[in-house]
Amino acid sequence: MSASKTFISPPAAPEVALQTPRAHMRDAVGEPAWVRYLLITLAILVISAILLVPLAAVFHQAFAKGISGYIEAISQPDTLSAIKLTLMACAIAVPFNVVFGVAAAWCIAKFDFVGKNFLITLIDIPFSVSPVIAGLVFVLLFGRMGYFGEFLSNHDWQIVFAVPGIVLATIFVTFPFVARELIPVMQAQGTEEEEASISLGAGGWNTFWRITLPNIKWGLLYGVVLCNARAMGEFGAVSVVSGHIRGETNTLPLHVEILYNEYDFTGAFAVASLLAFLAVITLIVKKILERGVRAEIKAAENLVPEQGAIHS
Repeated sequence: MSASKTFISPPAAPEVALQTPRAHMRDAVGEPAWVRYLLITLAILVISAILLVPLAAVFHQAFAKGISGYIEAISQPDTLSAIKLTLMACAIAVPFNVVFGVAAAWCIAKFDFVGKNFLITLIDIPFSVSPVIAGLVFVLLFGRMGYFGEFLSNHDWQIVFAVPGIVLATIFVTFPFVARELIPVMQAQGTEEEEASISLGAGGWNTFWRITLPNIKWGLLYGVVLCNARAMGEFGAVSVVSGHIRGETNTLPLHVEILYNEYDFTGAFAVASLLAFLAVITLIVKKILERGVRAEIKAAENLVPEQGAIHS
């Protein structure tokens, strides 16, 4: 007598619309189509009025007298001096901030020590202090009547109203950028790779050059781009410490102001177009580097759970 098997079919599952997480989110917070289109249109209008139209006006005024007038305006001796001084200040400030930013981010992200929160607060000071106030502080410290004024005068050292003061002001307003970009990247990466390298006999510098630096390259480049753009466009702090000596202590932003006040509108907008062109290039490079930074953080976040699973 053969055994019989009875197969009971499972109850029919209710029909559920297959939706992606993005579709669920769109259903949960979705708005009528006209609302979305209205918000997009308003955003485009605001961006055009605040960013695109002024940018187009700068280039239109810069080329108002044609290409020859534009070349003549940016080839003036005072303009070339301003370009040279701006590049010099950036060439000193950016490498200094790179060294400081990497060291500060490494200490904050990799180690626990007394005063860690205080160091983070110090890094954020230029974000909260007006650049004009920062420039005034340097005048009160290094000016002729300042705290170190007598000492500097006795040794014939000129800080304020000279190139050193401009460099110091530029360093002050830009030094948070590299550190602030590297801290979250290093915190996401953790210390496991460095610890493994040291446990295998590698020294501190070898570990830094072969492990730490390659892992933060995108964040470092991102911070350098922002730092350089801020250094070239700085006005407030540099204006206070420069003395506005034409052809000697005027950077590009200060030179634009002088030309505009002298009603040389073509020259002012021609020089301003150089800064605007720098801003556009910075935005393009920034957008490219953002992908690398996100990839670094995502790779680090995926690596930590895998390492935790291995240790467990």
